[in-house]
Amino acid sequence: MKYSFIIPVYNRPDEVDELLASLCEQTLKDFEVIVVEDGSTIPCHDVVENYAGRLDVHYFQKPNSGPGQTRNYGVERAHGEYVLILDSDVVLPVDYYLLLKLNSRSILVMPLAVQIVPTRVSVRCRKPSTML
Repeated sequence: MKYSFIIPVYNRPDEVDELLASLCEQTLKDFEVIVVEDGSTIPCHDVVENYAGRLDVHYFQKPNSGPGQTRNYGVERAHGEYVLILDSDVVLPVDYYLLLKLNSRSILVMPLAVQIVPTRVSVRCRKPSTML
Protein backbone atom coordinates (compact mmCIF):
# COMPACT_ATOMS: atom_id res chain seq x y z
CA MET A 1 0.00 0.00 0.00
CA LYS A 2 1.42 3.32 -1.06
CA TYR A 3 -1.20 5.88 0.06
CA SER A 4 -3.09 6.60 3.26
CA PHE A 5 -6.04 9.00 3.37
CA ILE A 6 -6.37 10.71 6.76
CA ILE A 7 -9.77 12.18 7.62
CA PRO A 8 -9.94 14.23 10.82
CA VAL A 9 -13.55 14.78 11.84
CA TYR A 10 -15.50 16.69 14.46
CA ASN A 11 -19.30 16.24 14.61
CA ARG A 12 -19.73 15.51 10.88
CA PRO A 13 -21.05 11.95 10.37
CA ASP A 14 -23.10 12.91 7.28
CA GLU A 15 -20.09 14.49 5.58
CA VAL A 16 -17.92 11.49 6.40
CA ASP A 17 -20.58 9.25 4.86
CA GLU A 18 -20.44 11.21 1.58
CA LEU A 19 -16.63 11.23 1.57
CA LEU A 20 -16.38 7.48 2.21
CA ALA A 21 -18.97 6.85 -0.50
CA SER A 22 -16.81 8.83 -2.95
CA LEU A 23 -13.76 6.78 -1.92
CA CYS A 24 -15.74 3.59 -2.64
CA GLU A 25 -16.35 4.88 -6.17
CA GLN A 26 -12.64 5.23 -6.96
CA THR A 27 -11.51 3.14 -9.93
CA LEU A 28 -8.53 1.89 -7.88
CA LYS A 29 -8.82 0.92 -4.24
CA ASP A 30 -5.30 0.02 -3.10
CA PHE A 31 -5.24 2.61 -0.31
CA GLU A 32 -6.20 2.80 3.34
CA VAL A 33 -8.52 5.29 5.01
CA ILE A 34 -7.97 6.48 8.56
CA VAL A 35 -10.83 8.36 10.20
CA VAL A 36 -9.89 10.19 13.40
CA GLU A 37 -12.75 11.43 15.55
CA ASP A 38 -11.56 14.52 17.44
CA GLY A 39 -13.71 14.42 20.58
CA SER A 40 -17.00 14.62 18.71
CA THR A 41 -20.32 14.61 20.54
CA ILE A 42 -21.95 13.30 17.34
CA PRO A 43 -19.71 10.33 16.47
CA CYS A 44 -19.34 8.78 13.03
CA HIS A 45 -18.31 5.30 14.20
CA ASP A 46 -21.45 3.65 12.81
CA VAL A 47 -20.99 5.41 9.46
CA VAL A 48 -17.39 4.18 9.22
CA GLU A 49 -18.43 0.63 10.17
CA ASN A 50 -20.83 0.61 7.19
CA TYR A 51 -17.81 0.88 4.87
CA ALA A 52 -15.63 -1.75 6.55
CA GLY A 53 -16.33 -4.37 3.87
CA ARG A 54 -15.77 -1.98 0.96
CA LEU A 55 -12.72 0.01 2.08
CA ASP A 56 -9.59 -0.64 4.11
CA VAL A 57 -10.87 1.78 6.74
CA HIS A 58 -9.69 2.30 10.31
CA TYR A 59 -11.51 4.35 12.94
CA PHE A 60 -9.88 6.07 15.90
CA GLN A 61 -11.45 8.22 18.59
CA LYS A 62 -9.51 10.64 20.77
CA PRO A 63 -10.15 13.61 23.06
CA ASN A 64 -10.60 16.95 21.31
CA SER A 65 -7.30 18.64 20.52
CA GLY A 66 -7.94 20.50 17.27
CA PRO A 67 -7.30 19.69 13.62
CA GLY A 68 -3.49 19.83 13.60
CA GLN A 69 -2.96 17.31 16.37
CA THR A 70 -5.76 15.15 14.99
CA ARG A 71 -4.08 15.00 11.57
CA ASN A 72 -0.79 14.06 13.23
CA TYR A 73 -2.56 11.36 15.24
CA GLY A 74 -3.84 9.85 11.99
CA VAL A 75 -0.45 10.11 10.27
CA GLU A 76 1.19 8.26 13.17
CA ARG A 77 -1.18 5.35 12.54
CA ALA A 78 -0.89 5.32 8.75
CA HIS A 79 0.76 2.43 6.92
CA GLY A 80 1.14 4.08 3.51
CA GLU A 81 4.34 5.57 2.18
CA TYR A 82 2.47 8.80 1.42
CA VAL A 83 -0.30 10.51 3.32
CA LEU A 84 -3.15 12.59 1.96
CA ILE A 85 -5.21 14.61 4.42
CA LEU A 86 -8.84 15.19 3.47
CA ASP A 87 -11.33 17.41 5.24
CA SER A 88 -14.55 15.62 6.12
CA ASP A 89 -16.60 17.72 3.67
CA VAL A 90 -14.64 16.60 0.59
CA VAL A 91 -16.29 14.50 -2.12
CA LEU A 92 -13.70 13.11 -4.54
CA PRO A 93 -14.21 12.71 -8.30
CA VAL A 94 -14.33 9.07 -9.44
CA ASP A 95 -10.84 9.05 -11.02
CA TYR A 96 -9.09 11.15 -8.37
CA TYR A 97 -6.97 8.33 -6.97
CA LEU A 98 -6.18 6.91 -10.43
CA LEU A 99 -4.95 10.32 -11.61
CA LEU A 100 -2.93 10.73 -8.45
CA LYS A 101 -1.18 7.41 -9.06
CA LEU A 102 -0.62 8.12 -12.77
CA ASN A 103 1.00 11.44 -11.90
CA SER A 104 2.94 10.17 -8.90
CA ARG A 105 6.24 9.91 -10.73
CA SER A 106 6.25 13.61 -11.47
CA ILE A 107 4.66 14.93 -8.26
CA LEU A 108 6.47 12.85 -5.69
CA VAL A 109 9.94 14.23 -6.35
CA MET A 110 10.03 15.63 -2.81
CA PRO A 111 7.14 14.02 -0.88
CA LEU A 112 7.25 16.58 1.91
CA ALA A 113 6.76 19.41 -0.58
CA VAL A 114 3.63 17.98 -2.20
CA GLN A 115 0.23 19.44 -1.40
CA ILE A 116 -2.77 17.40 -2.53
CA VAL A 117 -5.97 19.39 -3.04
CA PRO A 118 -9.29 17.63 -3.79
CA THR A 119 -9.56 18.56 -7.47
CA ARG A 120 -5.99 19.39 -8.40
CA VAL A 121 -2.41 18.57 -7.49
CA SER A 122 -0.10 21.40 -6.57
CA VAL A 123 3.64 20.84 -6.27
CA ARG A 124 6.29 23.04 -4.76
CA CYS A 125 9.69 21.40 -5.18
CA ARG A 126 12.58 22.54 -3.07
CA LYS A 127 16.15 21.46 -3.63
CA PRO A 128 17.80 20.01 -0.53
CA SER A 129 20.41 22.41 0.88
CA THR A 130 23.20 20.08 -0.25
CA MET A 131 22.13 20.59 -3.88
CA LEU A 132 21.98 24.42 -3.88
